Amino acid sequence: MEPNIKIRPFKIDDAAQVRDLFVRVNRLLAPPQMKQAFEDYIATSLKEEIDQISSYYSRKRGGFWVAVHSEKVVGMFGLEPSSTESMELRRMYVDPDARRRGIAREMLSFAEDECRRRNRRRMDLSTSELQNDALSLYRNSGYLLVREEVAIAASNKTLGGGIRRFHFTKPL
Repeated sequence: MEPNIKIRPFKIDDAAQVRDLFVRVNRLLAPPQMKQAFEDYIATSLKEEIDQISSYYSRKRGGFWVAVHSEKVVGMFGLEPSSTESMELRRMYVDPDARRRGIAREMLSFAEDECRRRNRRRMDLSTSELQNDALSLYRNSGYLLVREEVAIAASNKTLGGGIRRFHFTKPL
């Protein structure tokens, strides 16, 4: 990982940077024919989750962390229980200007360690067909594909719109 990157729990002072990172990355992912669907997804996710990170993840008995370099949020991720034995990795994003520096791999390792610390022996996650780098990272990190689906309905967890989603798991 790049020197001087620190992973720490989310603080309220991080809210604007986390919001900006979420919006920027999702707008970059949007295929031209799906720009409006992505804008709708962004709006829903901001309202239901991103703009209330502390209370959202507290209610879920999870947590949210940021990767910081020189006071700038360059990555983020959350964890929430998906069963009594597992946690689900959520919202793992790296600033496009900070990619290819090992930040995602370090956040993934941190998330796995956090699951172990919470006595959760499995981590679940999902990503879309639009996120090839994430698919490669998860496969190369020992995650097993457990199902694929075409997400039709939108929520704060998925865009819907016919995007293929890949669901992975890894025993810890």
